[in-house]
Amino acid sequence: MTDTISFDTATPRFALPLLFAGQAQKEFYVNEAHALVDALLHCVVEGTANTPPAAAVDGTAWLVGSAPTDAWAGQAGAIAARQSGTWLFVAPRDGLRVLNRLTGQDMRFHGGWQNPVRPAQPAGGTTVDNEARVAISQLLSALSMAGIFSA
Repeated sequence: MTDTISFDTATPRFALPLLFAGQAQKEFYVNEAHALVDALLHCVVEGTANTPPAAAVDGTAWLVGSAPTDAWAGQAGAIAARQSGTWLFVAPRDGLRVLNRLTGQDMRFHGGWQNPVRPAQPAGGTTVDNEARVAISQLLSALSMAGIFSA
């Protein structure tokens, strides 16, 4: 599953292979589709890395960093899921959400991986009202970035 497989008939978003009447080796198509669904359904990643972990366990996944090497070369920004002892790569689409187990944060893909950044604690300021307005503005920006509500 490490090589990109192109199916004659596949879904448009995540290229899940589709079956057709009289098809030989249906189990290959079904197993590939199940592996992709298993990797994407309630996806949890262990973190972001450029190099595959030496002792990866089946069922775990990572976000591939911007300078991938070894088995991950050429897969920058993808989700690398360990399935059946090999790497399955999934190109993210807008709206995909993952839980980053390392940080405990939900991340979403919208033109790139995004995660909310905690606003700075209010400090200083000569007027409490101005300080409160800045803090509220930062909270609103963080909630927008997290996809809680639109910008």
